[in-house]
Amino acid sequence: MEIIQWVILALAIIFIISRFMPVKGITQLTSQEVKKKLKDKQVQFIDVRTPQEYKSNHRKPFKNIPLHELAKRTGDLDKQKEVVIICQSGMRSMRAAKMLKKQGFEKIINVKGGMGAWV
Repeated sequence: MEIIQWVILALAIIFIISRFMPVKGITQLTSQEVKKKLKDKQVQFIDVRTPQEYKSNHRKPFKNIPLHELAKRTGDLDKQKEVVIICQSGMRSMRAAKMLKKQGFEKIINVKGGMGAWV
């Protein structure tokens, strides 16, 4: 019985660690690093916050595609181009990045700290 408890504990630890590990193919950049890309027409900028959050504070050229709509709207995006994703803190944008990765996008950037870290 004790072996089963150790196996369950080990699996729980692996699961928790995997949630915080960087995902292969998703780059983490600071807002300062992302600002250098803002004029690049080959980059797609996506803000996955709610329309209300976006309306109250956003940066050009970020386009608002709320996280809950992203899966249905990936056809609006070009899989060959780089995608920069932002949210308020970096959590939702990381979920969005993982979703895009699973759908075949290869060049994905998550803005570390999101709009809260935008300087």
